[in-house]
Amino acid sequence: MSALPGIASIAAMALYAAFFLHAESQAQVLGLVALAVVGVPVLARVGWIARTATSLEAHPLAARSASVAALAATIALFHDQHFVMLMLASVALYSVACLGLTLQFGYAGVVNFAGAAFLGVGGYTSAVLGPHVPHALVLLIGGLLAALVGSILILPILRTRGHYAALITVAFGILFRSFVEVNDALGGPQGLQVKGMNLFGWELNSPLRDLSFYANYVFVGLALAAAAFVLVRRLERSWVGLNLDAVRLDETAAAVFGIDVARWKILAFTCGNFFTGIAGAAYAMMTGFVAPNSFTFGDSLILVSIVLLGGLGSAWGVPLAAGIVLIVPEKLQALQEYRFLLYAMLVIVILLARPQGLIARPAREYFPK
Repeated sequence: MSALPGIASIAAMALYAAFFLHAESQAQVLGLVALAVVGVPVLARVGWIARTATSLEAHPLAARSASVAALAATIALFHDQHFVMLMLASVALYSVACLGLTLQFGYAGVVNFAGAAFLGVGGYTSAVLGPHVPHALVLLIGGLLAALVGSILILPILRTRGHYAALITVAFGILFRSFVEVNDALGGPQGLQVKGMNLFGWELNSPLRDLSFYANYVFVGLALAAAAFVLVRRLERSWVGLNLDAVRLDETAAAVFGIDVARWKILAFTCGNFFTGIAGAAYAMMTGFVAPNSFTFGDSLILVSIVLLGGLGSAWGVPLAAGIVLIVPEKLQALQEYRFLLYAMLVIVILLARPQGLIARPAREYFPK
């Protein structure tokens, strides 16, 4: 398989994103949404999306290089526009969190409907420790605390399966929001202000020349997303990923062959929450505020929808789906309450055309040539 389909698709998506972000009138935005609604099923039917997924998997270096070039061009084009830079930074940080969910959902088969709660753990960590601890360390502590909380939550999950395990994570998400809402030390329902990020003397809230100050967070978010992407992909291709796949596909068969099912579930759950905690800490520093209403069950469903829309277990699909889920509703602000209805219809149409997600994870090669 040539690298051309993957590179061409990345270039086309970057061009489409540029037009979409630049569109001002609702007529232009709706026209571009309609183009996507019609175009995705057509591309799926002719097999182009499947070829793209195969090309991305077969030529990772070319795909990563094309992605970096596309991102650099987009940042250069919108370098001084605060809204666009904020959206790009949000997509990058949500991609970090959703790569953690991919490790849980897509690889180990561990359900987690409390992603927003783990984002909140990282966010409140940055609010409490930000004024006192170097921010690079705050990011790390936010991830570690989220992993620690996840290592406790995984204990009841290991004793249940299916819907019951999902219900435990839902209950934890509600419990977390209630806890921070009634805790005056954490600001109660009003929340807390968060100090802007400062990395080794680099004040991210200060713009660089004519760049939007959100561009600083874009660079940090992309660095975190790239690190998470590389780590998740290496885990997937290693013997660790092989064990996680075995656990997801058939726990009984995996246990019969000597695989410690509980150990691999714990690893996937804690590592995934570590990524989510880091993303939450960075996102709170970017927005400058955390409150209980930012970490509801609905926000957890947004994270889950990104993972499913991108393709369960597909690391490449995560940033693409994050862009759709986060940017499309914001560009439809003029439609007020109807914008989420239109967005939901768009997601349903895409999933009907591509039930396996936008970029499906290909079958694993156990003995690559």
